[in-house]
Amino acid sequence: MQADKCRTSGRSVKKELVIESPLQCKDAAQGEVEAESPGPVPAKPKLIEPLDYENVIVQKKTQILNDCLREMLLFPYDDFQTAILRRQGRYLRSTVPAKAQEEAQSLFVTECIKTYNSDWHLVNYKYEDYSGEFRQLPNKVAKLDKLPVHVYEVDEEVDKDEDAASLGSQKGGITKHGWLYKGNVNSAISVTMRSFKRRFFHLIQLGDGSYNLNFYKDEKISKEPKGSIFLDSCMGVVQNNKVRRFAFELKMQDKSSYLLAADSEVEMEEWITTLNKILQLNFEAAMQEKRNGDAHEDDDQSRLEGSGSGLDSYLPELAKSAREAEIKLKSESRVKLFYLDPDAQKLDFSSAEPEVKPFEEKFGKRILVKCNDLSFNLQCCVAENEEGPTTNVEPFFVTLSLFDIKYNRKISADFHVDLNHFSVRQMLATTSPSVMNGGRQSSPALQDNPHEAAMQYPKQGIFSVTCPHPDIFLVARIEKVLQGSITHGAEPYMKSSDSSKVAQKVLKNAKQACQRLGQYRMPFAWAARTLFKDASGNLDKNARFSALYKQDSNKLSNEDMLKFLADFRKPEKMAKLPVILGNLDITIDNVSSDVPNYVNSSYIPMKQFETCAKTPITFEVEEFVPCIPRHTQPHTIYNNHLYVYPKYLKYDSQKTFAKARNIAICIEFKDSDEEDSLPLKCIYGRPGGPLFTRSAFAAVLHHHQNPEFYDEIKIELPTQLHEKHHLLFTFFHVSCDNSSKGSTKKKDVVETQVGYSWLPLLKDGRVVTSEQHIPVSANLPPGYLGYQELGMGRHHGPEIKWVDGSKPLLKVSTHLVSTVYTQDQHLHNFFQYCQKTESGAQALGSELVKYLKSLHAMEGHVMIAFLPTILNQLFRVLTRATQEEVAVNVTRVIIHVVAQCHEEGLESHLRSYVKYAYKAEPYVASKYKTVHEELTKTMTTILKPSADFLTSNKLLKYSWFFFEVLIKSMAQHLIENSKVKLLRNQRFPASYHHAVETVVNMLMPHITQKFRDNPEASKNANHSLAVFIKRCFTFMDRGFVFKQINNYISCFAPGDPKTLFEYKFEFLRVVCNHEHYIPLNLPMPFGKGRIQRYQDLQLDYALTDEFCRNHFLVGLLLREVGTALQEFREVRLIAISVLKNLLIKHSFDDRYASRSHQARIATLYLPLFGLLIENVQRINVRDVSPFPVNPGSTVKEESLALPAVNPLVTPQKSGATLDASLHKDLFGAISGIASPYTNSTPNINSVRNADSRGSLISTDSGNSLPERNSEKSNSLDKHQQGGTLGNSVVRCDKLDQSEIKNLLMCFLYILKSMSDDALFTYWNKASTSELMDFFTISEVCLHQFQYMGKRYIARTGMMHARLQQLGSLDNSLTFNHSYGHSDADVLHQSLLEANIATEVCLTALDTLSLFTLAFKNQLLADHGHNPLMKKVFDVYLCFLQKHQSETALKNVFTALRSLIYKFPSTFYEGRADMCSALCYEILKYCNSKLSAIRTEASQLLYFLMRNNFDYTGKKSFVRTHLQVIISVSQLIADVVGIGGTRFQQSLSIINNCANSDRLIKHTTFSSDVKDLTKRIRTVLMATAQMKEHENDPEMLVDLQYSLAKSYASTPELRKTWLDSMARIHVKNGDLSEAAMCYVHVTALVAEYLTRKGVFRQGCTAFRVITPNIDEEASMMEDVGMQDVHFNEDVLMELLEQCADGLWKAERYELIADIYKLIIPIYEKRRDFERLAHLYDTLHRAYSKVTEVMHSGRRLLGTYFRVAFFGQAAVSSPPKRHSSGIFGTSVWFASFLFKSVCISVQSLQTPKEINVLFHLQT
Repeated sequence: MQADKCRTSGRSVKKELVIESPLQCKDAAQGEVEAESPGPVPAKPKLIEPLDYENVIVQKKTQILNDCLREMLLFPYDDFQTAILRRQGRYLRSTVPAKAQEEAQSLFVTECIKTYNSDWHLVNYKYEDYSGEFRQLPNKVAKLDKLPVHVYEVDEEVDKDEDAASLGSQKGGITKHGWLYKGNVNSAISVTMRSFKRRFFHLIQLGDGSYNLNFYKDEKISKEPKGSIFLDSCMGVVQNNKVRRFAFELKMQDKSSYLLAADSEVEMEEWITTLNKILQLNFEAAMQEKRNGDAHEDDDQSRLEGSGSGLDSYLPELAKSAREAEIKLKSESRVKLFYLDPDAQKLDFSSAEPEVKPFEEKFGKRILVKCNDLSFNLQCCVAENEEGPTTNVEPFFVTLSLFDIKYNRKISADFHVDLNHFSVRQMLATTSPSVMNGGRQSSPALQDNPHEAAMQYPKQGIFSVTCPHPDIFLVARIEKVLQGSITHGAEPYMKSSDSSKVAQKVLKNAKQACQRLGQYRMPFAWAARTLFKDASGNLDKNARFSALYKQDSNKLSNEDMLKFLADFRKPEKMAKLPVILGNLDITIDNVSSDVPNYVNSSYIPMKQFETCAKTPITFEVEEFVPCIPRHTQPHTIYNNHLYVYPKYLKYDSQKTFAKARNIAICIEFKDSDEEDSLPLKCIYGRPGGPLFTRSAFAAVLHHHQNPEFYDEIKIELPTQLHEKHHLLFTFFHVSCDNSSKGSTKKKDVVETQVGYSWLPLLKDGRVVTSEQHIPVSANLPPGYLGYQELGMGRHHGPEIKWVDGSKPLLKVSTHLVSTVYTQDQHLHNFFQYCQKTESGAQALGSELVKYLKSLHAMEGHVMIAFLPTILNQLFRVLTRATQEEVAVNVTRVIIHVVAQCHEEGLESHLRSYVKYAYKAEPYVASKYKTVHEELTKTMTTILKPSADFLTSNKLLKYSWFFFEVLIKSMAQHLIENSKVKLLRNQRFPASYHHAVETVVNMLMPHITQKFRDNPEASKNANHSLAVFIKRCFTFMDRGFVFKQINNYISCFAPGDPKTLFEYKFEFLRVVCNHEHYIPLNLPMPFGKGRIQRYQDLQLDYALTDEFCRNHFLVGLLLREVGTALQEFREVRLIAISVLKNLLIKHSFDDRYASRSHQARIATLYLPLFGLLIENVQRINVRDVSPFPVNPGSTVKEESLALPAVNPLVTPQKSGATLDASLHKDLFGAISGIASPYTNSTPNINSVRNADSRGSLISTDSGNSLPERNSEKSNSLDKHQQGGTLGNSVVRCDKLDQSEIKNLLMCFLYILKSMSDDALFTYWNKASTSELMDFFTISEVCLHQFQYMGKRYIARTGMMHARLQQLGSLDNSLTFNHSYGHSDADVLHQSLLEANIATEVCLTALDTLSLFTLAFKNQLLADHGHNPLMKKVFDVYLCFLQKHQSETALKNVFTALRSLIYKFPSTFYEGRADMCSALCYEILKYCNSKLSAIRTEASQLLYFLMRNNFDYTGKKSFVRTHLQVIISVSQLIADVVGIGGTRFQQSLSIINNCANSDRLIKHTTFSSDVKDLTKRIRTVLMATAQMKEHENDPEMLVDLQYSLAKSYASTPELRKTWLDSMARIHVKNGDLSEAAMCYVHVTALVAEYLTRKGVFRQGCTAFRVITPNIDEEASMMEDVGMQDVHFNEDVLMELLEQCADGLWKAERYELIADIYKLIIPIYEKRRDFERLAHLYDTLHRAYSKVTEVMHSGRRLLGTYFRVAFFGQAAVSSPPKRHSSGIFGTSVWFASFLFKSVCISVQSLQTPKEINVLFHLQT
């Protein structure tokens, strides 16, 4: 068996199976399904050589220039240019010192200065804003708040209380209301007292003068009435007291009657009088009408003819030409469809390139520190005369800095503050010792700083912290003037007794000390506070400084401070520290962006700097940023600071000096060791002193021979350092004792020199920064720097006396913060070597390669800090390299640098570099080469398969950088060398073209082969190659670039893995987003011979090779999308979205906003029509459930069995018995209804046949009229359409809803944009089947975009949310991911969907109107009864069947009038199905909740009748008359709920139209119309009970059965009711009953045809199937027969429908009886194909019979005929009421049988059993 062959391995099936021919099915089933490629791999499409773009432009120059849209054909001249952007800094002037450029000698320093001084170099693309996705277009998408709000009936409240009474009524006329009892006439039992119900009756006159008697349950007559009695049909009102007192009877025309009873005789009399009065009026009106008709019967007809038809009164639009209406429809004011597209609404900027900013100074978290006050408890007035404020008794000096205990380091420079009161500062004023050398000469960095005075006493500092966290402390160290030991000095401050004596004593000592030792400081106290609450940098503003702790002379260093801070949060440890009583008031705050008056750490003022002295100056304090690449910024300003830290002096064992205890260190920076050389004035001064000094002192420790220091000396280094620059340390012994006895001797000596030490700054050309231990000498001879130990006790240089045998006694460390000197050995060496070779030394390739290779070892943070300088130098070396090895090694270093930046997450620096800093060197042909030429060559070398794969992978991963450099280099080269003016093909040498081609070809294997092992690298390379190729269109020969795209595409094939499809479409997406994509496609005619006007063009509607050549990019894209549609779902989605986003971009592009532009663009996409038509079967999905069971499969119609879905599978067994092991996915793939990657595919065929009710699977979206659906399906006879792709493979699985919607969006955009001429041309070229498919697609648009209503959207949103919570929803399933469920979401969503639906409707309407206008003759063939007309009409009908907005419907009604007017024969001749369908739909709208729509619908229906009347030469409108009655019956049967006041109002409008139509005043027309409305109202009365029983199917069918019986004489109406019964049975799953209804319908038609002599057997032929068939013989040849258009074809359709129904009901034996009637007809017609099909079905039917005989697996119900016998309370004879047809269970007894199912094995027709129920009364 086939099924056995179809077993597949356990492996999951990755791709869908594509069946090309029946033979293949077998092979496909046998072969294993490959994991990566679909069954038969389609052949690789051949590449099409692109046109030589540059030549074509030249050849067609005249044609292009004469084109009115030439801007769509030519690139603009000013497409790109280079520009210089001034470098913006924060400062008033450049940070580079004035003479730095001249002073600099080393290459590295020179290059750094150049970097900081240079401006930015940009390449500007004028139209760059248009080169991204549609979301990045400069004119942002239109605001959606301007969308019109559309009114939809579906959104109206379900039980909206229109005032029903006033709605149908007319002012004036007779009215009456009151309570009456209504007898239940139609009940099975005769009327009894008990069956009377009390109702409130209201008599009203309708709009057309008729009267209605409405009845209600209560007095609220504004609601819909429970029912109404139409008095036009009433014959008389008589008293009837048989059943009840005060009763009266209304006798109706159809022999029925209504029994009503009043509460009193008076009331009864009143009602009878009123009603009779109305009947009298009605009678008089009728007689008058009849007289009018007779009088004018033979009136002169010519008057009527001459006055024209009724068009003027009811078709104002048609009276102006139909064309105008169409122009009005197509007007510009309509919303662009794509504005409404959910994708266009989504804010998705994933594809946007990151915004690139120039390099700028960046800071960490900045903190403003304000120093307010330092006050101790010990205070008094310090003035001599004791007048003045109370202050501290001596001066104190505060130094602030930040410590990080997490990383154990000091993280900022010191900030020195003098908070002393002015009077206290005076104590120091006298000291101006020679050593301080304080003269106010100008300093190196400050060219005569005008703000020096204002900067003397800083109070505010800005600290910066790159990595904030809670363990960072702000530490304040407090010093005072040297007086003695710390303990002695602190003692008075630690006592709480505030005695003025103590204060006076301290003040006296302090004054002496200040005079004598004012320049020396001693450590005194310290305090600390935390800065941050958390790691995100929130300031801890509530924290205060700790107590002031006394300094411990043995624990002064920064290391000790860090230990104290580590214990800071441990109170028990801190409590042990001695506390000085006082308070330090310092506040911290965030830094605002506009801090005025501040200077940076080099004292360079900011731009906001004001000269007024009122605002205090704020100082930036240098941060010591950790040397981690991640926290490093590329330097942008000049900064050159050295911080010096003397740490420790070990002087306890020296014997050279007698006294060396209170040791002070003086630090100087010198550039010479000559005798009289002065130190440089470049040391930053302390508060109160000059800004820069020549020397600085460290704090002094009293009586310490091994003092520790914590001071920091900050030095501004000169731009160019040389070997003589050094630090000189001079040691002094300071005498603290100021004893009186000394005064008698010689002058008091304050300081005594006790040694010298020096530290040369440069070592191997780099600044020394490690901790140094250096010896101390007792003397300082000139030329001391030249001293060198030679060993063996010998030395070189001057004689030096060393202290303590030249042991390293001084420990000192330095910290360099410089943007012009590097600490990195490798970088230093590389630049040094470059400098050597540039200054004339011969460059050795091998040497250079060695230095280049060593750059790989460069430290990461150094690389980032000097990034622009390093890259500039590398590119310079690249262009000057003479050997390939050097060039390749340079490129490798660049790759290394780029990779490092990416790995640290700092790619933004690279982007800034390429965009702003990179500048190709001026090109000198003889000397150097260009960067783009060299770089392409070296990239090719690195990408060779033999090369180092790690490097090549990095190059792939970060290829964007290299391509961007290539692009910028090309742009700068073209402009600087004026090559822009040359022709494209002369701009670059052939060698460069070759190099680019080679790079593309070398990259491709990496992209297509590494996507598994190294997905990131291949993905990035693919994207950056696309960007590069896109940009090449701007500079290079465009034909050449097309070839590169071809080279790229040739590396892919159908059946590739999904990733490669992603790459390919990403590439196409990027390239097609080129800003001049339209000119690249040359949207112009390509013809032979003379220059063509666009009007004469021969448009391409197919993807011919010629089209793909001439319009290369769009041709390629459409071909690729076409191929992708044959792939699996993920690939299809990608392809469709690329195409759609491109079209959205065209739609939004403001350069092409006009209609003519859009029409021209549309011509490029016309082949899309062909593409969609090839896939029409897969798009034709009308179900719009938002949650498909499985994507890509919606089963439209249930078929007889598997083969009808796909006739390729041999139908040996039904789905239910297929081998259970058959892999369901494979099965789904073969049948074309499922998509194998969903695990949820239900195997529909295996669910069947469980029981009669369960065996029907209907996915029809609730349409109450299946056979009115556009495709009248006959599932026995459904051939799968073959593909139109020639011999290529066409899939048959349905596309998924989101794909369909996206494709249809594209279709609609092109349809709406294209010119009418283009559309006409297309239709003329298309074959009939293509036209049919075209309209099928238009119809699917209406289905897919129909508006489902706010309630539906809200429900869907909630389901969506729920499913997402459960995680069970694949996001891509729904077309619109934006389903929210808040009210605002729902409103927005419904506004969008309402507008989409309206726009789609109007677009389709435009198209149809145009088609009916242009193809009138074709549509009129066979009196308008041809397949094409049928198709067009189906689309028109579809407008009416879907929810439409009021706006859309008005246009639809106008269009329908136009259609009826143009094609009357379609509706009034031949078969009546189109007329019937139209009447049905219009009548539905006559019951609309919207009054405007009701009016329009009524007028349209009137127009249909009136037009019919004119068409028959003003005789009658029998056709419309009958069809309206049939449709009303149909609507009642479908329980649409017509018959309320709204419908009555519509009937009144129709009557009024007839009465007021002056052109037919003298004909019978208006009375015929009145007669029709009367009949309708009568039918409505007769069927009022249906609405009551709509939820009781058995009762409903029973009522319909009795109606069908009452119409036995009118075949059309009987057929209507039988059809309706069949539908109810199908809906309830009663398939046998439905089949019997079909049999009766068929018998009815057969009987009719027999009587007409067309068919040889009447209904008797069907007796073998059911004995009840004789009911159909009672047909009468009455009026109803006038317009019946049954013929042999109708009969054939019905017979096949019967067979289908019997198959579904599992009555396989009966199918043969039906086929016996069909076969002779096909034999007569010699239609062998159909015969083969019939016999095949018979074969399967008999196989089924034998199968169920053996298995016994068939459940058949047993049917009962039920009759009632009851004793009535009144003395009327007992009635026998027989009910039910073909064994429909009766409502009364249904509960008895509902749970009973009797299995009957016998296959004969079920016998009828009469069961009698005796009812006791």
